[in-house]
Amino acid sequence: MAVTDMSEDPTKARTSPRIAPFLSQGAKWGAKAGLPLISFAFILGIWALVGASGMVKEAIFPAPWSVWSATVEMWQNGTLQTDLAKSLGRAGVGFGIGATLGVALGLLTGRVALVRTLLNPFLNLLRPIPAIALVPVAIGWFGIGEGSKYFVVSYTVFLTVWFNTHHGMEYVPETYLRASRSLGASRMREFLTVVLPAAAPHIFAGIRLGVALAFLSLVAAELSGASSGIGFRLQEARQYVRTDRMFSLLIILGILGAVADLVVHAIGKKLVHWEQG
Repeated sequence: MAVTDMSEDPTKARTSPRIAPFLSQGAKWGAKAGLPLISFAFILGIWALVGASGMVKEAIFPAPWSVWSATVEMWQNGTLQTDLAKSLGRAGVGFGIGATLGVALGLLTGRVALVRTLLNPFLNLLRPIPAIALVPVAIGWFGIGEGSKYFVVSYTVFLTVWFNTHHGMEYVPETYLRASRSLGASRMREFLTVVLPAAAPHIFAGIRLGVALAFLSLVAAELSGASSGIGFRLQEARQYVRTDRMFSLLIILGILGAVADLVVHAIGKKLVHWEQG
């Protein structure tokens, strides 16, 4: 007669081998999400204590509940939804244009010597120019419509994505190229199977940075010559000394940027899976 080992943990006996990986993955996700939540709770607690103490005037540093009330107010009157839709649309279009041009030109300057010689000095000259400095030029070229916003955002994203793509293409290890050529790979096959995969981590790093800069340059573009959007609403809140609305809009902007960064990072991990540890 078989003897049952009563010392065995009953929870292990009931756990199916098919369920165990999901439980393990869930525990990992829980640990990753827990640390940011602890950080946010800590900051929120300090913020609430400062607001409740009355050490700082409400008009200068609003309490969390005042910021929440301002958020609800903007949501109920419909301005928040409209501004979010406008800003996300501008950031999306500008990012798409800038990232596409940045990757395309980075591939060329990274591998074609003639293109690199003709364009690199000029592009490196543009890189230190901040997006906000181009706002007057963009308005002069495209007016106060959507074109000027698209231009400012795409300009900033383009330079960042181009630089990272160029760097990744230019510094593909020579041993990879020699190995592919010794195996008789054609130029096109070498580009698609060796050069592009080797440069892909740099390209996605540039795209990920471009997402953050898209929101940064978007606010700069909307601060002048706009009648809607997060940047415009920040300017309006400043004129009426509504710091509660200003804090609300800044927090929303940060959340949007963080979510977009997480999405791009997840896509990058899936596509550039060979770089994962």
